[in-house]
Amino acid sequence: MSVSRYTYLGPEGTFTEAALRTLPEAATRELVPMVSVPAALDAVRAGEAAAALVPIENSVEGGVTTTLDELAAGEPLMIYREVLLPIAFALLVRPGTRLADVKTVTGHPVAQPQVRKWLAGHLPEAVWESAASNADGARLVQEGRYDGAFAGEFAAATYGLEPLVTEIHDAQNAATRFVLVGRPARPAARTGADKTSVVLWLREDHPGALLELLQEYAGRGVSMMRIESRPTGEGIGRYCFSVDCEGHLTDRRVGEVLMALKRVCREVRFLGSYPRADQVRPNVRPDTVDAAFTDAADWLTRCLDGRA
Repeated sequence: MSVSRYTYLGPEGTFTEAALRTLPEAATRELVPMVSVPAALDAVRAGEAAAALVPIENSVEGGVTTTLDELAAGEPLMIYREVLLPIAFALLVRPGTRLADVKTVTGHPVAQPQVRKWLAGHLPEAVWESAASNADGARLVQEGRYDGAFAGEFAAATYGLEPLVTEIHDAQNAATRFVLVGRPARPAARTGADKTSVVLWLREDHPGALLELLQEYAGRGVSMMRIESRPTGEGIGRYCFSVDCEGHLTDRRVGEVLMALKRVCREVRFLGSYPRADQVRPNVRPDTVDAAFTDAADWLTRCLDGRA
């Protein structure tokens, strides 16, 4: 395995690259752009890279379905870190292009909902076509395929373009969440401000089946931060569930949840426990702190010994 190589969703100039470069270890790694999220993750699976940084969630559009599906299928991978990056777009054009000249625009599909209102207000006749990434859209503008691309302003110099308009975003404080993914190993150490991710498959579909899964979290005081259903490919109406929750695998309340899910689900894929990028610590109920579980276990032991 190449321990000095990190892959990311390329080409050069993507928001993913910008997010990767915020990690201290990126300065000592070879950063290799890949044509897609699956390609970035497959390089890790094949041992060609130690880790990959990929987008997983956007505050406007929600989950990045390609990443969610890739983590749920194939050879298992694990999340070790997350990065939150504020997102604002620039309309990148070839030098000399005026706003009135822009008839076709491009960008990553996740970008479109974040600039839709701006487009309707300023370029209502412009035709949108999706690109593999925002930086790839910039490359296509450089080649003359489109008139403008929505990408990070920092990508302009890489592709010989000019930022015609900057700070474009329909939603204030828009951000994208990225995850650093590697091969399975011991989770990162508990920090007290952590997140745990899993993918769940129901054993059977029946009324209340999803509620039963949710109750495993609620009954142990574990807050769910995200839950999304994704089709399994096994037929219409067959879904798995991608879930993030507060806490670390070594927190007793979280460990108890995962053990319960393992009993009631057809399959549980553990995607990792890792530090939260926002460093927010959870509010833990007194009855779900580690000591409460230890006391309950000690009480049960005394009952078995006739000392209750």
